[in-house]
Amino acid sequence: VLKIPDDITAITFVALGTSLPDTFASMTAATMDPHADASVGNVTGSNSVNVFLGLGLPWMIAAITWQVIGPSAEWNARYQQLDGLDWLGPKGFRTQAFVVEAGSLGFSVAIFSTFAVLCILLLAVRRMLFGGELGGDGVPKWISGG
Repeated sequence: VLKIPDDITAITFVALGTSLPDTFASMTAATMDPHADASVGNVTGSNSVNVFLGLGLPWMIAAITWQVIGPSAEWNARYQQLDGLDWLGPKGFRTQAFVVEAGSLGFSVAIFSTFAVLCILLLAVRRMLFGGELGGDGVPKWISGG
């Protein structure tokens, strides 16, 4: 409908599905803890698990599947003449291996990294100005929460 590429749509839905429950857990922790330290730790742990499982688990399954099923004519047609795979041998005589081509993940990682740094900076500024990362008086709370 919005002409968003399929890979971006998929990454967005996976992120929502894995992070939304943790958002509610962090909100509860922030509400219950006077300094909100538990919620910051929860977000950090949640993101780590999402990255390690969200990337590691599918790649591990694909690598195991590749090892069990083995090489194919499709792999030969796709990778034997492709540039940048010299580590598999010379073109036309390459050893078959599980290959993950770089795609739009670089853009997603750049966006994530940018906003992660901005969030850390926001937390540091809030700590210096207001004595805490979350909560506080009305206006600063709403400005940094938006």
